Amino acid sequence: MTSATPQDENTAILACTISRDVQNFDLLIEDMEAALGERWGDLGFAEALAFFSQPDADSLQFVALAIDGEDEDNLTMMGEIITRAKEKNVKIVLIAEDVTPAALHQLLRKGADEFVPYPLPEGELQEAIERMNKPDPVAVSQAAAPLATGESKEGALFVVHGLAGGVGSTTMAVNLAWELATVSPKEAPTVCLIDLDLQFGTVSTYLDLPRRETVFEMLSDTAAMDDEVFAQALQTYEEKLQVLTAPSDMVPLDLITPEDIDRVINTARKHFDYVIVDMPSTLVHWSETVLQAAHVYFAMIELDMRSAQNALRLKRALQAEELPFNKLRFALNRAPKFTDLNGKGRVKRMGESLGISIDLQLPDGGKPVMQSGDHGLPLANAAAKNPLRREIAKLAKSLHSLGSSDAEAA
Repeated sequence: MTSATPQDENTAILACTISRDVQNFDLLIEDMEAALGERWGDLGFAEALAFFSQPDADSLQFVALAIDGEDEDNLTMMGEIITRAKEKNVKIVLIAEDVTPAALHQLLRKGADEFVPYPLPEGELQEAIERMNKPDPVAVSQAAAPLATGESKEGALFVVHGLAGGVGSTTMAVNLAWELATVSPKEAPTVCLIDLDLQFGTVSTYLDLPRRETVFEMLSDTAAMDDEVFAQALQTYEEKLQVLTAPSDMVPLDLITPEDIDRVINTARKHFDYVIVDMPSTLVHWSETVLQAAHVYFAMIELDMRSAQNALRLKRALQAEELPFNKLRFALNRAPKFTDLNGKGRVKRMGESLGISIDLQLPDGGKPVMQSGDHGLPLANAAAKNPLRREIAKLAKSLHSLGSSDAEAA
């Protein structure tokens, strides 16, 4: 480790850590040495502001601003450091441990280029450095996704929420969205798929779409979001489905507020006939916002104890807060086959013991389901005759016919 002192041209400092005490971030020291050898220095907060005015700062490529919960009283100084770095065209990696979402949000809005949580995941700092060093992409005309104009569509909102890991919520959301987008060859409805699992969302993987920085930028400042900003954050899949992927970097679920979610959902509903949302399994303070707005809220479960326990806990939580539990439609994935009478009996007993109605039973699609996700294809394109695909297609037709009937009645 070196200090930020003058160097000759061959040993000029390329980066600096900026922290209250870099020894509190020993993993950061190791990763900086692995990435830069001796060509980096460490500075305190006040030292950093002074250093940016020195000629030695001209060689800096990036700084790693490392903060923890004790530094939240100095957010004004942190913001000034980011501002001064941006003036020198120096990239900023924000390393944060035990920092509140509000503080993190404020610093990211100031202009930090990358965010990495501490303790540092293995190789994450190097990946962040590589992303910052990539040349800015040539402005190829990636036209914003076309949005419907005219009167607001007030589209139907369908939400998918997995009550345990691996119950197939993303598979359900992706394939339901695709089936709705292709439900009618002549008058196909417009469909928007939104991945709100901000940390581990895999909608982009299941459709082989890149994660774009514009998603995080939009979610960070929804108050300034208009139709054009929303359209630029969307991606088109096969010219039939519009997709808002999870952000490119892992961000705290509390980074966005109920007001942010409300704006995004209302904007999507204004322009699309159907909006499908893939939720994180974790309940957060904006989960109620999505539940209240949903027309149908699919709660995905399996025929096992963990799903049963989580379904019961969710039921108690919603009823205790007097939230609309009746909006939930429990969907049993990998349901027993028609000839499995023992399995059918278990499903019935599960519903009775929990006091819920299992409205939808989805068959086990087997390996083709995993393979279609790995290849970035909906089941309709990868395994059209798969039993799971057929059941989701049947559901999509049912939902679309209901929506069409309501529209005609109106």
